Order: sequence, then C-alpha cells, then structure tokens
Amino acid sequence: MFKPETINPVEWQARCELAALYRLVAHFRMTDLIDTHITLRVPGPEHHFLINRYGVIFDRMKASDLVRIDQHGNVVNADPATSRVNAAGFVIHSAIHMARPDLNCVIHTHTAAGMAVAAQEQGLLPISQHALRYYGKLAYHTYEGIALSLDERERLIADLGPHKAMILRNHGLLAAGSTVGHAFQEIHFLERACQAQIQALSGNSKLVYPNEKVCALVASQFDRDEADEITNLGWLAALSLIENQRESYCS
Repeated sequence: MFKPETINPVEWQARCELAALYRLVAHFRMTDLIDTHITLRVPGPEHHFLINRYGVIFDRMKASDLVRIDQHGNVVNADPATSRVNAAGFVIHSAIHMARPDLNCVIHTHTAAGMAVAAQEQGLLPISQHALRYYGKLAYHTYEGIALSLDERERLIADLGPHKAMILRNHGLLAAGSTVGHAFQEIHFLERACQAQIQALSGNSKLVYPNEKVCALVASQFDRDEADEITNLGWLAALSLIENQRESYCS
C-alpha cells in the first residue's frame, strides 16, 4: 500500500478525497458490503484511475487502500497480489473514464431503493423535486448479467450518452461528476429520488404529476449559474460529518 511520502502530493490529495467519499457513501447507507465501487481519475496524462482494493469495507477506506490502475485493468506501482480489483467494477468504471474525460469521478451503488426503481418498467417517475433534477437527463442501460465482458463497455457508453446519471436496469444506480463533490451530489439526490418513489408507490394511491412545462423548468433550474457553488457547499457540509475521521481516511 502507498504512503504519502512515496507518491506525488497531487495524487495523495486525490486519494484522500476519494477515501472520504467512500466513507460518506457508507455514512448515508448506500453500500453493499464490499461490492459496488467509486473511482476517481488520477490527475496527469497517463489516464489512470483509483479504485477500491477489493475486500475493504467502505466505512474503513483509507487513501492507502486505493489501487491505481490503467485503462486495461493493470495495477500500477503496486503488487497485484495484494491489490485485488473487482473485475465487474473495472468494466463499468473504465468504460466511463475512457469515453468521458469530463467525468472524473464515478459512483455505482446497489441500494434497495435504487434496485427497486431499476426493476420498474417506468423507471424514475417525475413525482418529486429530487427526481425532476434528472428530467431529460437520466440514461438507462439494459441488464446483461454481471459486467465481466469488455464488450459491454461500448453499449454502456452509448446508453449513457451526454448524461451524468444512469439507472442500470435490474441492477442499481450510477452517477458521475467532474469532481468528487459533483459525483456525490448526483448519487445523493438520485438515491433520494428513488427512495421517495418507492415510498410514494407503497401508499397505493393516485400520484400527482407536475405538467411537462414545470418538469422542464425545474430541470433547468438545477443548472443555474450558482449550481457549482451550491455543490461545493454541499460537499463541504458532507465532509464535516466525518471531520473527526480525516486522520484515519487520509492515511
């Protein structure tokens, strides 16, 4: 495992941010034991990215637990025998990192609400403000089994299109962003939208839908000029929840 003094400070900072993100995903109960993954592109021209060492529970993730791999899945600057990476995680995340240079951080989850919506034919319904932030901005990818085939990467990217969030049918959720803060916001609100939908449907009463004009308006409002500032404020607020863990996760 890496130590701060052995690697570039820029990469170490990226590792600390990604480890914090893993712990926040655990804090908000979006984990699935050791499965699912979060990746972050390593700054630089090599097109490498960081992924979790398979077997480390998310709420104990450290910067030194993260594994640097290239776009072919090869472990870089570490012993592969002690740096195991999940194959399915590599396929999904490498597809996005290779095709979308604007998306530096990618999060994939298997939450109960996310899987439930992924199994519903209609997908995410425009019935909450959280859901409307994805109106016209959400992709869907048909389930092909455990993602072990590199051939699936092309179809996954084609389905994602220009979007930052996607529902993997019969599987779970995927969200990405230019930074860890942006990616965290995308998965947080997509997860909350799915939770609201499942609870609304469980009431077994007729749902109220905003009209199409309002749906489009709300989606555009989430892209207003101050959006980046709000995202950064949200990320800093989230980090404060695990402030007392910084020494641990940044080690």
